[in-house]
Amino acid sequence: MPESSYLALFLIGLLGGTHCIGMCGGIVGALSMGAASRPSLHLAYNAGRIVSYALAGAIAGALGGASLVLAGQLPVRIILFVLANLMLVALGLYLMGVTRALAFSERLGQRLWRHLQPLSRRFLPARSVAQAFPLGLLWGWLPCGLVYSALVTAMTSGSALHGAGMMLAFGLGTLPNLLLAGLLAVRLKAYAANRVLRTVAGLLVLTFGLWGLFESAQLIIEG
Repeated sequence: MPESSYLALFLIGLLGGTHCIGMCGGIVGALSMGAASRPSLHLAYNAGRIVSYALAGAIAGALGGASLVLAGQLPVRIILFVLANLMLVALGLYLMGVTRALAFSERLGQRLWRHLQPLSRRFLPARSVAQAFPLGLLWGWLPCGLVYSALVTAMTSGSALHGAGMMLAFGLGTLPNLLLAGLLAVRLKAYAANRVLRTVAGLLVLTFGLWGLFESAQLIIEG
């Protein structure tokens, strides 16, 4: 996958902030109450969440790599490359506010989340790093269309290492919004919802996707 995919996923995580706060804002708010407002707890929670993203990315990348081996290299590689760039186009449009079609993917993870959610209650209220980190690990699997869409791109990377790296970039993009949500939730929400900022970021991600589709067409013609 081109290195631009790492930047694209970072931007998607950074500027999809209103979605992230909506999905994880409750647990972040709980960590901000009373004695649980220590920065170390927020760092531990977010570290656990990003580790889960990277693990999911490694699994997705490994599955994509296995499909290349089993089905032959060039045709499958082109298909995965096209799929990845179509997803970048969709995510660019999402950032621009053109579509909310990503929500359908959240239904795909509901079955897994039904098994994981009860486990998270064991760590609430989180009063220590030893509770906040595993809580973040579990909440990293919360059904989220933004995360699942990023995972599709990670799958097309063709390797566990690159898949983990892509989801790490995505997770780091989400970090500012959720790490500071407890103290600056109103300002961050306004920043992430800024129309001009989201449009510029969406156009950039959209450009990545369209350029990738152009390169895919060139590969097909040359092949």
